[in-house]
Amino acid sequence: MGDLLLVRHGETEWSRSGRHTSHTDLPLTPHGEEQAKSLAPLLSGRPFARVLSSPLGRARRTAELAGLVGAVTDADLHEWDYGGYEGVTTVDIHRTRPGWDLWTDGTPPGDGTDGESPEQVGRRADRVLARVVPALAGGDVVLVAHAHFLRVLTARRLGLPPAEGRLFQLATGTLSRLSTEHDRPVIAEWNTRP
Repeated sequence: MGDLLLVRHGETEWSRSGRHTSHTDLPLTPHGEEQAKSLAPLLSGRPFARVLSSPLGRARRTAELAGLVGAVTDADLHEWDYGGYEGVTTVDIHRTRPGWDLWTDGTPPGDGTDGESPEQVGRRADRVLARVVPALAGGDVVLVAHAHFLRVLTARRLGLPPAEGRLFQLATGTLSRLSTEHDRPVIAEWNTRP
């Protein structure tokens, strides 16, 4: 049985400043490109049963720079839809909505998007897992995506509610590995950088 490898895309201007970034498709910063390239030695020489990427450019570019050729895009790997909070920091949100928490409150509609609740993101993560867990029989599977989405996916893989993704801080340009122990999903590595 293979492992599920999670790659968070490299740094963007908005990830560096803490702005919620979903549909806004920002490029990697020069530092983000270096982060992505630095993952290549951790991934090289390993055969993969499947490599999937978010359709957003920052994830696809990270996959490319990390040497993950042939990554197939999967729309369900898209970042949490932040709706009306797209491009806004948590600090700024708290000025008008004290106590707001992404993990319990979700996001409001805005700019032509509906926003998503933790449960809605969890349903997307469940669909991804339903597609990739069978492929683990053939070896490791790599998912290149975004922080909040991968945190929810990790919670769901471990059998936790989507909102428990709050427990798994995930830095840019990192590799994490979900494995199994005694036939149960476990975290084997988290936030690995070379």
